[in-house]
Amino acid sequence: MEDSREPLLSQREDQNHNHHHEDLDRLHSLPISTSSTYSFVPDADDIPPINGIRDFFREFYKESKKLWYLAGPAIFTSVCQYSLGAITQVFSGQVGTLALAAFSVENCVIAGFSYGFMLGMGSALETLCGQAFGAGQLDMLGIYLQRSWIILGTTASLLSLLYIFAAQLLKLIGQTAAISKAAGIFSIWMIPQLFAYAMNFPMAKFLQAQSKIMVMALIAAAALVLHTFFSWLLMLDLGWGLVGAAVVLNASWWFIELAQFLYIISGTCGRAWNGFSCKAFQNLWGFVRLSLASAVMLCLEFWYFMALILFAGYLKNAEVSVDALSICLIILGWMVMVAFGMNAAVSVRVSNELGAGHPRTAKFSVVVAVISSLMIGAILALILILTRNKYPSLFSTDSQVKEIVNDLTPVLALSIVINNIQPVLSGVAIGAGWQAIVAYVNIACYYVFGIPLGLIMGYKLDMGVRGIWYGMLSGIVAQTVALFFMVYRTNWNKEASIAESRIKRWGGHD
Repeated sequence: MEDSREPLLSQREDQNHNHHHEDLDRLHSLPISTSSTYSFVPDADDIPPINGIRDFFREFYKESKKLWYLAGPAIFTSVCQYSLGAITQVFSGQVGTLALAAFSVENCVIAGFSYGFMLGMGSALETLCGQAFGAGQLDMLGIYLQRSWIILGTTASLLSLLYIFAAQLLKLIGQTAAISKAAGIFSIWMIPQLFAYAMNFPMAKFLQAQSKIMVMALIAAAALVLHTFFSWLLMLDLGWGLVGAAVVLNASWWFIELAQFLYIISGTCGRAWNGFSCKAFQNLWGFVRLSLASAVMLCLEFWYFMALILFAGYLKNAEVSVDALSICLIILGWMVMVAFGMNAAVSVRVSNELGAGHPRTAKFSVVVAVISSLMIGAILALILILTRNKYPSLFSTDSQVKEIVNDLTPVLALSIVINNIQPVLSGVAIGAGWQAIVAYVNIACYYVFGIPLGLIMGYKLDMGVRGIWYGMLSGIVAQTVALFFMVYRTNWNKEASIAESRIKRWGGHD
């Protein structure tokens, strides 16, 4: 794949760069979503014009193969890494109720917050590495990776204060003294996992940009198998309890980081890794700004669903409402794994093709990803509707909880459909480098519109948990419509030009 990409930038620049050079810097300051008459000559390898149904289905099939080559392993990797914490939680429940509560609180509140923020910071690399790879600027990928390590390592050092003072923080938000103390001690033990996040997310984006997804899946699978065995051995057989949970979970994450790092420096990435360089310390502030925009964009989405659980806890019969809502969100989380895989795939495809000067291919990749995700979401939602009287029994024996889950199934099904489209559009935004704009869209749609509407429907109109969810789902719909409009209005020729300008601004060569 590298051999076919490397000549693209030089071929295009020889023809176009001289008379476009002054326009590129000016274009970078223009609003992304506005139309433009800017003339960009696409690369000769761009997708040909589609005339008729036959051409559409032929190109749809070709692009689907490219997307699923990336999305399949990405979904598997996400499931494996997600399962590390889930397996530890299962074994913690066998240790004791306090151990389970301490792990759950640390995993959801402390580690969950840090995971979302660090993942967002790392997603800046998704834009830069993807576009640089598409443009044939392979030598810049390693520089970007090292810059991201510096920034995320510094961020992890600051976030470690959250782990150190976790006990006091948990007491402040209303947790019991016993749970706060146990979770606080466990949080300190989990600080190595925080620094593993700082290593992992940049490497994941670095490898994704080069379509080296399969090696990530194999490493994640090996980590999951080892994690399961050693969790049983240390936590139950040897009786180490939460200490064993911390040791195994930290070791599993660092196993993933070391395996990926050894793969990267072994020479398998070619010119993408040329060793450590002092260039990594250049342009750090600009890199920090893009990273922060990415973090805000993703964190606003993570916190939005955390708020749903929080608000449900203040309803009448709160325990039943929270249990039912938790079941629905677990199902939603597992099913959206497919969308997250497609998110990663379309982000790589869009950034690669924009960097390579293929605006029509980038646009068509978005069309294929949205249609595929919509079909998958509709199928999953239909299955859920057809089994609405049966699947709640898999999670609870309480009749009230099962009844509420049954009542929530239609909104859950609708959420699955919407949340299979929204991450794909977010992936397009990341691939094109629109993180800052999408952060503002998220604030408006989620926190100015969605949450207030949910509170009004849930409390004022006395619709309970369904009202809260319907209101907040309205925010997701509004955000999806806004992203769809941005994508629809995008001038992809201009985006390809901006990608070329961005690569040179961040240290790429002509």
